Amino acid sequence: MTKRPRRRSRPWRILFLLALIAGVVYINQNIVPITEPLFMPTVTPTKNPESYTNQAEAYYQEGKLLQAIEAYKQAILAEPADSTHYVALARVQILAGQYEEALGNAELAVLRNNNNPLAHTVKAWALDFMGDYIQAEVSIKIALELAPENAFAHAVYAEILMDNGEFDQAIAESIKALELGPTSLEAHRARGYVLYWTGNYEEAINEYDAAININNKIPNLHLMQGYIYFALGEHDQSVKAFSQANALSPSNPDPDYEISRIYLLEGVFNRAVQYAAQAVEDSPSDPKMHGNLGVMYAKNGQSAEALEHFSLAVHGGTTENGDVVKGLPLSHKPRVIEIFSSYSLTLARMNRCGEAIPIFQTMLGQVGDNEIAVANANEGLNICQAYIED
Repeated sequence: MTKRPRRRSRPWRILFLLALIAGVVYINQNIVPITEPLFMPTVTPTKNPESYTNQAEAYYQEGKLLQAIEAYKQAILAEPADSTHYVALARVQILAGQYEEALGNAELAVLRNNNNPLAHTVKAWALDFMGDYIQAEVSIKIALELAPENAFAHAVYAEILMDNGEFDQAIAESIKALELGPTSLEAHRARGYVLYWTGNYEEAINEYDAAININNKIPNLHLMQGYIYFALGEHDQSVKAFSQANALSPSNPDPDYEISRIYLLEGVFNRAVQYAAQAVEDSPSDPKMHGNLGVMYAKNGQSAEALEHFSLAVHGGTTENGDVVKGLPLSHKPRVIEIFSSYSLTLARMNRCGEAIPIFQTMLGQVGDNEIAVANANEGLNICQAYIED
């Protein structure tokens, strides 16, 4: 019987295996626990919401309202349950003219904390700007029940009352707001607003000056100054104020529109056309802006251009850039009557009476109690009659 040969011992292999085992044990105990698993998402630390609100406030003070709005939105994403973020966002959105968005955020603030008086205040303010005075008054009364001595709430209430034609109470509320908040931008703004609508223009200017001294980067404050200076007959100052409002809010058509009206009044029709055209560029779907530009073109002797914009304003249509314009209904508003009158008279003077006469008849039928409308319609009919007789 032959024995199987005995395998030779190899001590270096044994040492290698022992070292490998020791290495695996070390990695398992020391390295693996602190190593992130492969292909797992990395956790990004959430930014403190306070940093966003601080950034938003800095933007607000610089007059960068759109950037402030975005920063407040980031604060909401970081802390969605805090109603104060929604309140701050809605307030800046109102100052930026984003009334529907402001109302939505104010309502979210109320949902998160129904006992927050400022949530009800900004909701009331947004409703007031949107013309819903009844619901605005409901909301502001809730705010005042929660915080009877809040200057902001009294300021908003003063504006609501003034817009609703309750002058005496509006005056009292605006004074109360200023007593409670002598350094409040909203209190000075509300007092100036009440003074403007009650014909106290010099005092109104002083209040808007005070509000602008608190923050000179709010477009609406300069816009209101423009209206007041115009009421005082100080056209240069009015143009300056409107221009400042436009610089702070270039996409808002109102400053350009108002400047065009001043140049129309002064008979500088080429400048009136320039600013009216810019207002159309800012708001290409607004029939009022097209009608205003039509008036300026007509006054400047550019009848073909005038008719193009009059047609969009009255009948509606689509611009060359694809913007849809909804036609204006005839009403007793002076600027609407001006558009319909200028349109139909321009047609009549170009012997396009087949288009003009129906407009004259509509004016006599729907706004026959307006002396200006009747005078313009009769003048146009006389022009057309003269063409017929020739």
